[in-house]
Amino acid sequence: MRYIVVFLILFAHWVIWSGMLDAFHLSLGVISCGIVTAMSHDFLFRRDKFLPQHITEVFRFIFYIPWLMYQIFLSNIHVAKIVLSPDMPIDPKFVWYKSKLKKDISHAAYSNSITLTPGTITTDIVDGQYYVHCLDQKVADDLLTGDMEKKVAHVFLED
Repeated sequence: MRYIVVFLILFAHWVIWSGMLDAFHLSLGVISCGIVTAMSHDFLFRRDKFLPQHITEVFRFIFYIPWLMYQIFLSNIHVAKIVLSPDMPIDPKFVWYKSKLKKDISHAAYSNSITLTPGTITTDIVDGQYYVHCLDQKVADDLLTGDMEKKVAHVFLED
């Protein structure tokens, strides 16, 4: 079952991103997605059993993506203002804080979300403690509000 789900996800992306629906490209997609599925099916789904809560996580993650994209957009504007300002008010700092997240997938999603947001980079995670480089104090303050962490916790049923 895991193989089929992974293959279908990969093949759907192949069709969407390639935009080619002729037999040649579809057969290349089937071959490529089959090889990738055989080599890495357990990277996407590591669980042995598929539970109804996993469907909930998928749907919550789908609704998390637009919120994350909006945060990325806002951060892009903030970083652009800093860079285009004549005096370049950059005040870089490292922030170290403890996360309440428990699952590995939650930590991975959260750290990637931080890094995707301009002005922040997750540099290390040790026992749930995040070490994040922030471009200025506003970015650090926004990160420390915990909004993104709460959203990720909600996605992976940790709230």
